[in-house]
Amino acid sequence: MAQLRTGIATFKGSPLTLVGPALKVGDAAPDFTVSKNLVEEVSLKDYAGKIKLISVVPSLDTGVCDTQTRRFNEEAADLGDDVVILTISMDLPFAQARWCGAAGVERVITLSDHKNAAFGEAYGVLIQEFRLDMRSIFVIDKNDKITYVEYLSEMTEHPNYEQAVTAVKDLL
Repeated sequence: MAQLRTGIATFKGSPLTLVGPALKVGDAAPDFTVSKNLVEEVSLKDYAGKIKLISVVPSLDTGVCDTQTRRFNEEAADLGDDVVILTISMDLPFAQARWCGAAGVERVITLSDHKNAAFGEAYGVLIQEFRLDMRSIFVIDKNDKITYVEYLSEMTEHPNYEQAVTAVKDLL
């Protein structure tokens, strides 16, 4: 049975239950399988040898998630080919593709956790009450070790963009 964590996250002040472990700097990044589109799945191994910034959002169709994804898309231009930015949400893959097209987002790779919530459970961000993934940021080095983690305590708040980007730059 998956670990349940309470008292650490809210949505507009209402408490949420997160499913999965609280990962920390120094942990080995858990593997996961998510959907790249309706038929193709990818895992952490597909990004081997890259520095990975994983930006987790509940849904691209909300204001903070939209801003978060656009911001990391802009930052990607200055980070080079050794870095991959993955945005993971529960949105269906075709909704992610539509959003990216409309938003002009081309540098961030959107991935969907909708099938099995495998990422959400492995990284401790699955919200039991909504079956969405809680806003969070993970930076993972080329050896799949976690070097930066930000679990937001309030779902509607922005992450610390500068700290996340600095964590990536420190690995370059």
